[in-house]
Amino acid sequence: MTTKAIALLLSLAAMTGRAQSQQLPMVYSVENTGSHYEKSLMPKPCDLPVVRELPDPLEGVGNFAEWSRRRSNIGHMIQHYGIGSKPAVSPGQVSACMEGDTALVVEVRTDCGSLTLHSEIRYPKTGQPPYALMIGTSRVSLPRQLFDNRPIAIMTFHEKQVNDYGQWGSHHERGEHPFDQLYPDLTANGAYSEWAWGLSRLIDGLQLLGPEVTKIDMSRIGVTGCSYAGKMALYCGAFDERVALTIAQEPGGGGAAAWRTSHELTLEGRNLEDIDKTDYHWFLESQRENFRGDSVYRLPYDQHELCAMVCPRALLLLGNPDYEWLADASMLSSAVAARKVWERFGIADRMGWSIVGGHGHCQLPERQWPEVQAFIDRFLLGHEAPTDDVRIVDGQK
Repeated sequence: MTTKAIALLLSLAAMTGRAQSQQLPMVYSVENTGSHYEKSLMPKPCDLPVVRELPDPLEGVGNFAEWSRRRSNIGHMIQHYGIGSKPAVSPGQVSACMEGDTALVVEVRTDCGSLTLHSEIRYPKTGQPPYALMIGTSRVSLPRQLFDNRPIAIMTFHEKQVNDYGQWGSHHERGEHPFDQLYPDLTANGAYSEWAWGLSRLIDGLQLLGPEVTKIDMSRIGVTGCSYAGKMALYCGAFDERVALTIAQEPGGGGAAAWRTSHELTLEGRNLEDIDKTDYHWFLESQRENFRGDSVYRLPYDQHELCAMVCPRALLLLGNPDYEWLADASMLSSAVAARKVWERFGIADRMGWSIVGGHGHCQLPERQWPEVQAFIDRFLLGHEAPTDDVRIVDGQK
């Protein structure tokens, strides 16, 4: 075979691979495509094997059709050992309306009571509805300039309407939150399962009302947040497949950073947010009891698998190495491991990271804007944008 013929075959193979990857869903119309899978038996923590390496997120996965079951199993493990249950909600339990032209109101009812969520939608001054939507967990901390000239609506998820725990000032404890009144059997939950549940209910409301009422394109929803809200955004995006783009900004330990890597770096003298030193209002208390110290190696998953749950949808991780506590070295190891899932399915251009210093916490510098703009333009607006190889560390790919 001639060199020219070989080159032609390689070109055709590459084109076929791109065509196949383009057929994979960018987003789904349901919260959890794996809801029909039964939960696997979860061993007692003391019966779990010691695994020092990051667990393989693709264990037992031969093709994309098998990913849904594996993804569901990872989600069950994270809920069981890490954050607590995110309860399913039937359509009949949710009602929604718009107050005026911009205020979304969603009510959720269970046999134990009701909970109401309110959120203002800020519509863009450019483009035509239905618009893409970026939801900020607690707030959109990304620079406003990234959205001002784009046809993207902005909405804030006010997490205290679900779980009124806050890092600062007075707060309620487990069992006293609005969520707990609806689900009194889930008072052991960590905040991240409850916040993920709450954001999904806002999406329920948008879906129930439809784009004619909300002016929102349900296939182009993103979620973002920074610091503890960066963790929140990651959990929300991982556990709701109606989210097309997740941007987790400086999420720190318990977000994208691998618990195992952080533990090892702590043993070397680093001051990181590891599994022993995170805020346990956010997680199950049993996570600390069962997996503290070297017991972290018994954890049957790690945070790279939380990241992988976003696949085949888009994920961008943003870091800031100037703040040691954020454990960005652990996030990088996690990101590299998670990206293998997107790579397996030929869609690595849907996942990337940018870890750049020289700026304040949650203050995205202009030199980090291009990769964020590219992900927003491609995955919220459907434009051609350079997301093929966004793997940036300290300004170097």
